[in-house]
Amino acid sequence: MFSKSARLVKQVKVSLPVTPMASRRFLQTAPKFMGAASIRNSRLIAPRSLQLIRFQSQTVKVPDMAESITEGTLSQFLKKVGDYVAADEVVATIETDKIDVEVNSPVAGTITELLAAEQDTVEVGQELFKIEPGAKPEGAAAEAPKAEEPAEKKTEEEAAPAPAAEKKDEPPAAAWAPHPKTAEPAAPAPKETPKQTKEETAAPKAGTFSRNEERIKMNRMRLRIAERLKESQDTNASLTTFNEVDMTSLMEMRKLYKDEFLEKTGIKFGFMGAFSRAAALAAKDIPSVNAAIENNDTIVYRDYMDISIAVATPKGLVTPVVRNVESLSVLDIEKEISNLGKKARDGKLTLEDMAGGTFTISNGGVFGSLYGTPIINIPQTAVLGLHGVKQRPVVVAGGKIEARPMMYLALTYDHRMMDGREGVIFLKTIKELIEDPRKMLLM
Repeated sequence: MFSKSARLVKQVKVSLPVTPMASRRFLQTAPKFMGAASIRNSRLIAPRSLQLIRFQSQTVKVPDMAESITEGTLSQFLKKVGDYVAADEVVATIETDKIDVEVNSPVAGTITELLAAEQDTVEVGQELFKIEPGAKPEGAAAEAPKAEEPAEKKTEEEAAPAPAAEKKDEPPAAAWAPHPKTAEPAAPAPKETPKQTKEETAAPKAGTFSRNEERIKMNRMRLRIAERLKESQDTNASLTTFNEVDMTSLMEMRKLYKDEFLEKTGIKFGFMGAFSRAAALAAKDIPSVNAAIENNDTIVYRDYMDISIAVATPKGLVTPVVRNVESLSVLDIEKEISNLGKKARDGKLTLEDMAGGTFTISNGGVFGSLYGTPIINIPQTAVLGLHGVKQRPVVVAGGKIEARPMMYLALTYDHRMMDGREGVIFLKTIKELIEDPRKMLLM
């Protein structure tokens, strides 16, 4: 008689080919479910098949990504069927129009089935893969190298066949081959020679031009950027005003304190902290630059300033947000910008890092830009564009002409929210604060 546990096992049994490893695993795990005596007395282990307990596979679905994101593109599976994964290990990545979402395994186990293909569009809640919970198979790490050895040997044999093997193959070929006189015209070599000559003739010579084309599907982030930029052009009454700033004082200040700042924090002293601080101070006099239009008939004014910093990544432009800039020092802003920039380049930005933002600063100068008109990041009202620092002749006090490090500034703003006077005053205030950074301590 089977015990109650043994009967349960018998009901869910699955026949699999017997292997030494499977036998060991069964004998190690079976006592947990049924007594040793029941195993000996039962007929679960057959001569050529093994009755094993198969744990029920667990289906992993596409996780919730954000309130505004309902679908994404399955970028890649990091694991394949048969791979063992630990709990919380990344199995797949999903690309959305804002960030890349990692899908982790909820339990430790073996991947049994992939329910989607790479580059498929997947929705939140859709079944993604199946995993069978369980411990890591014993000897799995040791078996992998053994499986690779025959493949390597096979590759070597294919690359350099043994002479003995060639001799063995010759007699069967001679048994059915036609007379040598008739075989010579039908030999494959003469047929290949004209073909090879034709290919060599058609091959491009030195000095010719290529006319190749390559089409690649736009990733979701690039598509979303394109949509938002076009929406910004269609929605805002954009107007751009320009000014130029003498960077001498700020560059001297950075030269004096950059080593000390780097030693204490491990972060380089750049320009973004000073410009962010200057923008926050200038916004106190021009609050509309930090405001927004809501429902086409309401203006929202804010007593805080969250600045979106434009960061270029391989997949597109992202704008992580430095929050409450009005309450931070120049060095605190530099620290936060450095941390967000590193996360952006490593692809570790979260939706919380990019949510919100009341004003944007875009620094094209790091790429050598001399001049440009930035586009407003809706639903914001304005964007400040920084450009490259170039030595230009400038008329200084006393009518002298000197070479000074100059930068062009560009402020694009929504004319529905701001008049030209406000835009010019805001940009001029930033210019004055940068040209004499000590003023920032007095405001």
